[in-house]
Amino acid sequence: MFRLSKRCLTTSASRGLATTSQLHQRVPMSKFDPETDVRENMAKLQRNVDIVKSRLRRPLTLSEKIVYGHLDEPETADIVRGESYLRLRPDRVAMQDATAQMAMLQFISSGLPKVAVPSTIHCDHLIEAQLGGEKDLTRAKDINAEVYNFLSTAGAKYGAGFWKPGSGIIHQIILENYAYPGIMLIGTDSHTVNGGGLGGVFVGVGGADAVDVMADIPWELKCPKVIGVHLTGEISAWTSPKDVILKVADILTVKGGTGAIVEYFGPGVNSMSCTGMATICNMGAEIGATTSIFPYNERMKKYLEATDRAGIAEVSAGYHSLLNSDEGCEYDEVIEINLSELKPLINGPFTPDLCTPISEVGARAEKEGWPTEIKVGLIGSCTNSSYEDMTRSASIARQAQSKGVEFKSLFTITPGSEQIRATIERDGIDKPLRDIGGMVLANACGPCIGQWDRQDVPKGEKNTIVTSYNRNFTGRNDANPNTHGFVASPEIVTALSLAGTLNFNPETDSLLDKDGNPFMLDTPYGDELPSNGFDAGEDTYQPPPADSSAVTVDVDPESNRLELLTPFAKWDGQDYNELQLLIKVKGKCTTDHISAAGPWLKFRGHLNNISNNFLITATNAENGEMNSIKSAITGEFGAVPATGREYKAAGIGWVVVGDENYGEGSSREHAALEPRHLGGKAIIVRSFARIHETNLKKQGMLPLTFADPADYDKVQPGDKISINGLTSFAPGVPLSCTLKHGDGSTDTFALNHTFNDNQIGWFKAGSALNKMAEGK
Repeated sequence: MFRLSKRCLTTSASRGLATTSQLHQRVPMSKFDPETDVRENMAKLQRNVDIVKSRLRRPLTLSEKIVYGHLDEPETADIVRGESYLRLRPDRVAMQDATAQMAMLQFISSGLPKVAVPSTIHCDHLIEAQLGGEKDLTRAKDINAEVYNFLSTAGAKYGAGFWKPGSGIIHQIILENYAYPGIMLIGTDSHTVNGGGLGGVFVGVGGADAVDVMADIPWELKCPKVIGVHLTGEISAWTSPKDVILKVADILTVKGGTGAIVEYFGPGVNSMSCTGMATICNMGAEIGATTSIFPYNERMKKYLEATDRAGIAEVSAGYHSLLNSDEGCEYDEVIEINLSELKPLINGPFTPDLCTPISEVGARAEKEGWPTEIKVGLIGSCTNSSYEDMTRSASIARQAQSKGVEFKSLFTITPGSEQIRATIERDGIDKPLRDIGGMVLANACGPCIGQWDRQDVPKGEKNTIVTSYNRNFTGRNDANPNTHGFVASPEIVTALSLAGTLNFNPETDSLLDKDGNPFMLDTPYGDELPSNGFDAGEDTYQPPPADSSAVTVDVDPESNRLELLTPFAKWDGQDYNELQLLIKVKGKCTTDHISAAGPWLKFRGHLNNISNNFLITATNAENGEMNSIKSAITGEFGAVPATGREYKAAGIGWVVVGDENYGEGSSREHAALEPRHLGGKAIIVRSFARIHETNLKKQGMLPLTFADPADYDKVQPGDKISINGLTSFAPGVPLSCTLKHGDGSTDTFALNHTFNDNQIGWFKAGSALNKMAEGK
């Protein structure tokens, strides 16, 4: 059923859609970008791909076509999978409000008058789930007025579109309006990859990368490897597209996709809706993949037409060969999945790659000591809030309602966009879910990112929740480290919430009706797209004005939410001698551990304030505690951020040592800005997650890896760390590290890095933004 093979497995792309047609009318990238033309973009993509194919003389995968088709200089670019760095020209940029603050502050610092490519800002991260959709939205607009005003005026001043709070989640808005086959879009959120469900390359990045593209500077990406996932059979019954990515996460683990694009192909692709494919791509972030992608097909065509983009569908049909892999192309490895044999899965707790069949999770929970009672079920968010998802869940709710059964667990529904909210309300899809106890939340990220004022259990109490979200790291949803979060499809979450326990398999087990009689749930069903079309709902988009000369962007010097940036200091030209070990982190350390979300989101535009959350939930290897490290100055134990500030004030540079896949998860660049702001010089780990490593480089930090991962064990509390070789810093040349222990003994070993010449320039200048300023 599931098979993993290495290299050189070939495939032939399916054929049969329309041949190239001549279109004479402009086809905009979106209705909000009338001056753009998809025809021109597609023609340029084809020209660049032709140039690259003539150079490489081999068939290309789909992802290679789109990536290489956006090369800045396709005639001369060095193209080696997993080795060379590519300079790319993305088509557009998207930013969510939490990361857009820092991105726009950096763009303002650049001194440039306008963004160079179509760009948008989306207000979705700052709305806390508390009382329900409308009340929570009203509260958020009041609490975050200063930030929303800054983003609105900054967008207007510098030419970026602004999606107001209540519009929906960035990734759903992109899928509905901006995604199309062949596009390359970068977004300041790790789940930007959601857009791969419409056949483009969508990559999550830090704000500094977004600034580069908005400033008309080529964006750098290490040439990705390509992992193929060959799908056969058909999805049916209780199995959903969510189960595909849960299985892929099981196979590849949270770091198995690092440095690679995951490309799905094969006849099984056609059994899934466009939004189902987007779900799979969305959770590709959980395996560390650069992005994920599907080939253009009829299901994408239907979705484009249903979202008023028939012109783009017609153009895409004309480039069908370009938007599919070449016959005989090669993948670095291939995973085989027979969809007809795939059963419903549930992943967790505490990591999205711990996979269990729904038929076995109850028994496993009892064996492992996981709480089996489900306190809350949560569906929706950016991963699973399509019309199809909602109608399938509603079909289950109607069955329960007809039997007089209500949810045994608390239950919430998060529409992914205003368009989804308005459409499911018009069609009565939300009503059966609400009638049996569900609460509809605002069109926002909400509990998925920790924006949840949870009151049903005390903080610290051991409990279980099930969600259709994408991420379930410790404390991710509610800041409770003892919440066991499980991830499944919306229909499985709905069924489990009716049972109120993990000891329930909807394919074989019965519920009791109001009279105590057993009944089984029928297979869920739903409509891929609304038969009456989508209802756009309220108009929540603010286009940038043609003339922004009168627009002012104010940042109050006394604000605790926003702060203008001060350039970081340049490298002094010397090796780093006897830096202080700040903390040796033990075990998993995601960006949530490095820079927590939840209540800290309000400080995303104020670097000094948000730096007070630096590594406060990471585990100190010295004592096994969180946010408790020993000061080399006072000998007292204190908080990580405070100790970092103490060293900075004393002129002492410091180093963080970490474990495997350091910085996995979100794209938040605050996790890189904070150590730099607090006086850090280097992060030395066994391995990095891709986005975080790049973000650290952008801010003038040294992300380094142990040449021998076992050298991690040589690092002792209180060590002084010297990093030598910086005076001759060069690509591919390891640096040397010397540890000076408390007893005077030393250890010396090699440190690897992935810096190229351009990135070494960032380090020497003090940051990528400083380097940009030097070139003006």
